[in-house]
Amino acid sequence: MVVKQTTNIKAICDRDALVEAMGLITGVVAGRTPTPALQCVRLSSQDGHLTLAATDGEVSLTLSIDRVDLEEGGDVLVPADKFSQIARSCDDATLTVVGDGDSLHIRSSDSRFKVFGFPVSEAPEILAFDDVEPDFTVDGSTFRGLMERTVFAAATDHSRYAINGVHLDLQDSKIRLVATNGHRLALSMGPCDSNCEKTDCIVPTKAMTLLKRLLHDDGGSVSVKIDNGRIIFHIDNGAGCTSTLTSNLVEGTFPPFEDVIPKDLDRKAVVNKEALHRAVRRAHLMTNEESRGVRLLFDGDCLKITSRAPETGEAEVEVPIKSFAGDALEIAFNPVYIMDALKVIAGDDVTIELKKSEKPGLIRSGTDFVYIIMPVSLS
Repeated sequence: MVVKQTTNIKAICDRDALVEAMGLITGVVAGRTPTPALQCVRLSSQDGHLTLAATDGEVSLTLSIDRVDLEEGGDVLVPADKFSQIARSCDDATLTVVGDGDSLHIRSSDSRFKVFGFPVSEAPEILAFDDVEPDFTVDGSTFRGLMERTVFAAATDHSRYAINGVHLDLQDSKIRLVATNGHRLALSMGPCDSNCEKTDCIVPTKAMTLLKRLLHDDGGSVSVKIDNGRIIFHIDNGAGCTSTLTSNLVEGTFPPFEDVIPKDLDRKAVVNKEALHRAVRRAHLMTNEESRGVRLLFDGDCLKITSRAPETGEAEVEVPIKSFAGDALEIAFNPVYIMDALKVIAGDDVTIELKKSEKPGLIRSGTDFVYIIMPVSLS
């Protein structure tokens, strides 16, 4: 559904709110495209709010600003990047935006800008969330936490393989997000209010990253609908402002991740998260392109972390182990992969489970986060 075109828009906007909104919008617009409208933002007046909408053809975002005084309603389509740059460059608390045919005037106390745009009729169609029955609804801060604990582990290749996205799995009233790049896998789960028994899909990493930026820690809710190869996220922050993010889904089949989770690990160590993070970060200083791994020696009540880079030097850091079950074991991991996981874990302690030096290791935090990491060879 496209917002109906009316007259030229005129609004006085809170500058900070506009800059924040445009920062999100510019994350959607296409970088290079023969279609100029895909690099534009559409400004519309709707229900006393200023609504901004943009799409790159695969991901679409519509969001509203309530810190605005609308004097006249209307629509205008202008280049998003240039409009965002102008808004950021001004220092006033408010900015006045006035539509003039296919152009937009932006005014502050000491500056005047005119941005040439395009006919609103060229704006691509963007789906709305009106009267849609969601498949499930989840607390905004809960969903943000699920994404923070998984998106970082997704593959970053540009080819459209199934692991270049986040697997979303819903069963009964539990949602699971899974991401992997083939060398590590992150699984996070949490509660939701579901209107369907089961569903699953692969959401592009770009859409998940944008959605994470739309959500805050202060609540709100996310309603989700999956239909016809697309997923729609409708965010209501509880303050009258809403946003809708729509994305095409990644085609293909996600790897059978449950088969990857090791189940017969017989060594288990509980370590303070911050102490482990500091130690791995120090050992990482003595690694290079040829020697990317750090060795972890689990033995009794002490974890010894060592690294060595030819022509650079060596490092050895000790970390107390709160509890350890099983025989001593030495194993090597990519330190960046360890630190990435420790950054997103909320608890004070982590549990590390192992089997053999050539088998994957597992990091747990509570019952809702599992992280599998493949070992590296330093021989």
